[in-house]
Amino acid sequence: MNEVPVAHRSAYRQYPDVGRVVARLFIPGQELTGGSEARTASTVARVLALEHPIVVASLTDLYDRFRHRHEDIEGLFDRHAQRVIDYVDGSPLTAEHRQLLGAVFTHEFALEGAAVCNPSLVAHPDQTALPSGTLRVVMSYRAIGEGHISSLCFRSGVIDEHGSFTIDAPVAFPVIATTRAGVIDREIVHCLLRDRGCDGPTAASVLDRLPEQFTGDELEAALVHGAEQSDTRVNVAETAALLRTIAPLFYQADFAPDVDLSRRVLWPATIAEARGMEDARFVQITVNGSPLYRASYTAFDGAAVSQQVLTTSDFVHFTSAPLTGLGAQNKGMAFFPRPVGGRFRALSRHDRESNVLVSSDSEHCWDETALLQIPESEWELIQLGNCGSPLEVPGGWLVLTHGVGPMRTYSLGAILLDLEDPSRVRAYLPGPLMVATPREQDGYVPNVLYSCGSLIHAGILHVVFGIADQSIGHAIVNVDELLAALVETDDEYSHF
Repeated sequence: MNEVPVAHRSAYRQYPDVGRVVARLFIPGQELTGGSEARTASTVARVLALEHPIVVASLTDLYDRFRHRHEDIEGLFDRHAQRVIDYVDGSPLTAEHRQLLGAVFTHEFALEGAAVCNPSLVAHPDQTALPSGTLRVVMSYRAIGEGHISSLCFRSGVIDEHGSFTIDAPVAFPVIATTRAGVIDREIVHCLLRDRGCDGPTAASVLDRLPEQFTGDELEAALVHGAEQSDTRVNVAETAALLRTIAPLFYQADFAPDVDLSRRVLWPATIAEARGMEDARFVQITVNGSPLYRASYTAFDGAAVSQQVLTTSDFVHFTSAPLTGLGAQNKGMAFFPRPVGGRFRALSRHDRESNVLVSSDSEHCWDETALLQIPESEWELIQLGNCGSPLEVPGGWLVLTHGVGPMRTYSLGAILLDLEDPSRVRAYLPGPLMVATPREQDGYVPNVLYSCGSLIHAGILHVVFGIADQSIGHAIVNVDELLAALVETDDEYSHF
């Protein structure tokens, strides 16, 4: 299977760094069974029973082995000791025993221990102090660690006037965002309930008491009032339980402003994403003349997937909220960078095998769908999907696609949508843009090239792409050459 020869791979490669670790609370037995109070109590008792000289010697060894891996290891141990302090029976606790107690209930998680993959690329919000013609960029990517748990990580870099692509070296000590409850949107809640067939009078009796934007505390007050009417309404308890499950899907994640971009880690924060935040497709939009960034991503709970949207203006403060509607089912939504025809637009693969345009009057509820492209060519027989948000070019929207073919080989392709009517495919690349070379076949997931978003700078398309979930690469494509290689469609085009 030959590529259409317009993409040129650069020398850039990012491999997993197994030394990029974060320290997490560790509860013995929880990694296997979901928790063990008996083991926590007995473990605490064993720590407290140790003689003081043994404790001091153990701490000296721990500091020697781990101080260089964590920014404030004493503070870390102290915080984790506090999490189990209720198990201390009231006997005096020396500072050294407290530190060892915290260390016993701590473990390291290698963010990239299994894989790095599926990057996206956008212009950085800070474009100051750069040479003429140079663009500062943000690359997001999916990091996969123990238990196949995925988190979202970032790098900064530059593209110079000649198209040279450079990513900055990461700074030590990754930091997981601090999360807190977010503002809940009433319309989105109604859409979620509707998706689940539960948007009835009982739910309305609760939500109608709330403003358009409300807090978790306000929801609880409305639920208490609803419980008082349980004898006159049906499914009150079930509806309350469902609303309490939905509320945490709205949250905020923040970093200290002085934490370097490469240290920032978005870690699963809800039950819906307990096993991973996957494949963020970032796109830059403009709101009131200022840049804003949105990214759909897949929340995975270990059994089912759902889609959330991240919003940020600075990659320091993020909000996350659920996406709803038929078009938001399954994985792989990608937002257009601006409304088209007065409506919000996105690409979707809600049927798990076709490229679909979805339209909405809001930015969260996506119900209206239009089929764009079905699997047809030999390199896309299993399924199609997008590789990030559409890119505006003269006369149309350039969309990088992925196709899955024999031997579950993921390749990249391209189509061109009409600028004013993106439900119309104007042209398509007659073969794959990029296929895994022999050097790119081997990895955690063999034979896969995949991207979550590219950008155009100075007439050059810069494609960052995951390689077999073992590394991240970069390629450049002259936009004019790519457009010239596309084949125009006609009314008989079979991909409709």
